[in-house]
Amino acid sequence: MIIEETHLKGCYILSPKVFEDERGYFFETFNENVFKSQTGLSVKFVQDNQSKSSMGVLRGLHFQKSNHSQAKLVRVIKGKVLDVCVDLRKNSDTFGEHFSIILDDKQHKQFYVPRGFAHGFLVLEDDTIFSYKCDNFYNKESESGILYNDDTLNIDWNFPEEKLIISEKDLALPSLKTLLNEI
Repeated sequence: MIIEETHLKGCYILSPKVFEDERGYFFETFNENVFKSQTGLSVKFVQDNQSKSSMGVLRGLHFQKSNHSQAKLVRVIKGKVLDVCVDLRKNSDTFGEHFSIILDDKQHKQFYVPRGFAHGFLVLEDDTIFSYKCDNFYNKESESGILYNDDTLNIDWNFPEEKLIISEKDLALPSLKTLLNEI
């Protein structure tokens, strides 16, 4: 497995070694020893989640606050997404910056998003199955987020806005500026 850090400290792209033959393929999705040796991070995942979505569904940008924050290891089992994270660590040199990556069922790349980041994804193919491991349990009272089209983030979702499918809850998320004033 090849693990590369992005320009956002602590965010990693994991590219597995895929073994293919006439029967299909096999690859290791996570190895704690390899991850720790290449990143220096010791992560214990305690919850796995999975969603299925249609093309144009945008989920995010979500995060859990304070003691309930979560690191996530995300991947696509079937289909394709544009995966995005935003650095919300106030003392970080990259605070307010974002990173995006295409995750699909062809390359099998995964993306590690550490605690202190908002996360979201845009589904680019129908019937996409998205999976993520979390290092902390979900807590409804601690959920929060940032509006997907926040002007200060300037995220290019590279998708026609009129074709986006976004929940009412996600459309009501605050801007980064409003969120910072609330904290």
